[in-house]
Amino acid sequence: MQTLKGFRGFLLRGNVVDLAVGIVIGAAFGTVVTAFVAAFLTPLIGLLTGATGDFSKQGFHVGKVLFPVGQFITALIAFVLIAFAVYFFVVVPVSRLLARMNPHTDVEAPKQDCPECLSTIPAGARRCAFCTAQLLPAARTASGA
Repeated sequence: MQTLKGFRGFLLRGNVVDLAVGIVIGAAFGTVVTAFVAAFLTPLIGLLTGATGDFSKQGFHVGKVLFPVGQFITALIAFVLIAFAVYFFVVVPVSRLLARMNPHTDVEAPKQDCPECLSTIPAGARRCAFCTAQLLPAARTASGA
């Protein structure tokens, strides 16, 4: 019984529900874009290239093997449109929102060189983060800390 409560708690956490909603909406969006490409863009490409009918059905034969180039181009166009929409309508606005909410303040802390490995570390460090050498107080004060 305890395992079911844990599982229910896992499912009802915000991250899992948000992820599930995102996947469902993403799949629906992908279907809409694919339908748009198949209904409008591929016939336009067919008209421009002189192909009769649906361009997605175009291909070439080598021996008895058909290479469906039209299907590949249709899928490629759908991918590019989905990537474009996700980047410009999701990634860019979220990045701007996060930058506005969490402005990065670049504070330059005093630095020193580790006497063992010569890596740059904070001046107040007691150990080097790179080689874990213990720094002597005299080494810290000699470098300007």
